[in-house]
Amino acid sequence: MTESVTNWAGNITYAAKALHRPPTPDALRALVAGSSRVRVLGSGHSFNAIAEAGADGVLLSLDALPPRVEVDTAARTVRVGGGVRYAELAREVHRHGLALANMASLPHISVAGSVATGTHGSGVGNGPLASSVRAVELVLADGSTVTLARGDGRFGGAVTSLGALGVVTALTLDLEPAFEVEQYVFTELAPEGLDEAAFEAVMSAAYSVSLFTDWRAPGFRQVWVKRRTDQPLPDFPWAPAAAGKMHPVPGMPAVNCTEQFGVPGPWHERLPHFRAEFTPSSGAELQSEYLVPGGSAVDALRALDAVRESVAPVLQTCEVRTVAADEQWLGPSYGRDTVALHFTWVEDTRAVLPVVTRVEEALAPFGARPHWGKVFTVPAARLHALYPRLHDFRALVRDLDPAGTFTNAFVRDVLGD
Repeated sequence: MTESVTNWAGNITYAAKALHRPPTPDALRALVAGSSRVRVLGSGHSFNAIAEAGADGVLLSLDALPPRVEVDTAARTVRVGGGVRYAELAREVHRHGLALANMASLPHISVAGSVATGTHGSGVGNGPLASSVRAVELVLADGSTVTLARGDGRFGGAVTSLGALGVVTALTLDLEPAFEVEQYVFTELAPEGLDEAAFEAVMSAAYSVSLFTDWRAPGFRQVWVKRRTDQPLPDFPWAPAAAGKMHPVPGMPAVNCTEQFGVPGPWHERLPHFRAEFTPSSGAELQSEYLVPGGSAVDALRALDAVRESVAPVLQTCEVRTVAADEQWLGPSYGRDTVALHFTWVEDTRAVLPVVTRVEEALAPFGARPHWGKVFTVPAARLHALYPRLHDFRALVRDLDPAGTFTNAFVRDVLGD
């Protein structure tokens, strides 16, 4: 490549013989049909080699394609191009008086890349971002286009697909009427008495609840509570309200964060933790995330507390959220209501990786599934045991991409090939 391309954090430099930014759908189809190996680079917010093309492959960016966002107000759906980011999508959807049910903490990430890696938001009743997808348009290896929609027997493998099926050129998403959200922050949630019933009560107190800790001491340093204004005002007796605006990472400026102190605002300006007009941080970090069954949350947190002396020195913050069950075969919350344990590490791969493995060992008894776009060291054999529909996904890959045009080393490990 004539230019060096890294991910957002800078811990991955992608190898490829060429980087292409096709300006039109026709140019994209021709490029794919003429290439033996292709991987798509989204917004670069993955922390591992999932987008790696390899020295003989083509790295494809969709950011030169027209940023298509087509809202159908009658059907309450939106068709969005493969290169569009959530902030762009949300503004246009809101302009039509509609909303997405859920958003991730960062609005800066691409829609197609987010759902392909199992990215989620938060809320006991909110599924991951993939759950709002009703159809996926793919360019296959021969340049042809196929659409997989709900009701198609293959749809369960089509959305959270790790980029292994083809180039996602469009997604159709479900929408609902626009709503407003208020955000409150509380501090120092003590661990005493936090059994499964109490944990469920805390996490069910509002539309979306996030717990943050640095694991330097038991308990949680911050609790972020997001309430829809069309739902009851949350009663939160477990912790005192914050005295000032806060950032989830200690020492970072709160100006980057969405409005707090119960000031109501549009859904897309409150559901994310970070404001779309600010870069949330410099990218000087690594991230890992593990998703465990909801009923195992407290035991999993106790297991992490037992290794916090290893975790704390290389940790910036840890976030705990809930995600409703998903039907995507490779969705980290497939088939089970889930608690997500997210780690924002310091930018030091050598120091972080042994701790990542320690965390994985602590969480292994709970069937912890890693986020596909984060740093993890879970062996392939264990991954296979965690996903009961992996054989169906493997068959779908063979059907839609028999030559392995969209497969790389990361995907081969997942598939067991």
